[in-house]
Amino acid sequence: MSKPPLSARLMVWTLVSLLAAPIVITLIYSLAESWGAQILPQGFSAEWYARLWSDSRFLAAFGRSLLVCLAALVLSLVLILPVLFVVFYYFPQLKGLMNLLVLLPFAVPPVVSSVGLLQLYAGGPLPLVGTPWILVLCYFTLSLPFMYRALANNLEAVNLPDLMDAAHLLGAGTTRAFLQVVLPNLRNGLLSALFLAFSFLFGEFVFANLLVGTRFETLQVYLYSQRTTSGHFTSAMVMSYFLFIGLATWVALRLQSRST
Repeated sequence: MSKPPLSARLMVWTLVSLLAAPIVITLIYSLAESWGAQILPQGFSAEWYARLWSDSRFLAAFGRSLLVCLAALVLSLVLILPVLFVVFYYFPQLKGLMNLLVLLPFAVPPVVSSVGLLQLYAGGPLPLVGTPWILVLCYFTLSLPFMYRALANNLEAVNLPDLMDAAHLLGAGTTRAFLQVVLPNLRNGLLSALFLAFSFLFGEFVFANLLVGTRFETLQVYLYSQRTTSGHFTSAMVMSYFLFIGLATWVALRLQSRST
């Protein structure tokens, strides 16, 4: 392989520097004891991180966000996998319709959707507003495009009809073939879908703020409530959130590399 020219390397490093600069500056600011009009901060300390991770309100908000996201992903996984299998194996002519339906959550702005949900579920037989259940159901719909697209691409790649025909020839029933033959071949697509959806849902703010707010305070709602406090404290919070997502992405990549 020939060595890339200097111009190509400069372009890559320029792009990397532009993307990394906000993260690096936020990290430095979160570790600075004081950083005012000076070019460089006056000393470094982990005080803001210690204060953040000893805050019971932050820990509770973090746990709530994690719980809601995981519940929504489990629900979407349980529902979307059988539907995908049925569509791709029995009704392939419905693929176009499914591609259109799963994009509907992004077709309506979150603020408009929230207003409609407030009207429907603020009272009546299902008063869900202010409870985590409405957030789980909203996040379920938001995760569908990520789950469907990643798994659909994986199903196209494994050639589902031929895979099922081979399993049937070997004596496996449809359910057994799905569980023991198809699912193992969807591992990479499943991991990609789960972690992509999780990264998006964990940072969701509009639905969480409008539908539950401080009655079930999630991480993003807590971050918004702390916007008027010390910038060092909020920077530590942003970096903690970023590092958590980065760790989750690293775990996903490791799991994918082991499965290949």
